[in-house]
Amino acid sequence: VQLQASGGGLVQAGDSLRLSCTASERTFPSYAMGWFRQAPGKEREFVASINWAGGSTTYSDSAKGRFTISRDNAKNTVYLQMNGLKPNDTAVYYCAAELYGLGARDKNAYKSWGQGTQVTVSS
Repeated sequence: VQLQASGGGLVQAGDSLRLSCTASERTFPSYAMGWFRQAPGKEREFVASINWAGGSTTYSDSAKGRFTISRDNAKNTVYLQMNGLKPNDTAVYYCAAELYGLGARDKNAYKSWGQGTQVTVSS
């Protein structure tokens, strides 16, 4: 499956952004979707995931309470609503897909990746 991420930008601390990731295939409902991020000089890290059925979500400790992942299977799209952004949220954000997945935290579970969208939060 091909993934196209969008919605990044330059915002101030405390602002909100909504990232979107649209899949190319109608089999999208069969995929668990994850959001990861990578800051300069750091490893790619898990942010949030949603299982293929859409009934279960998982968040990193840094995302919990501020970010919300959701999916619209009719639009082949997964979203990441980010509120209360902080400067250390600055990173390239990637979406990823795992066929019939449960929404793993491990990036190696995901076989398809989007191109990334830059999020920059100024203080």
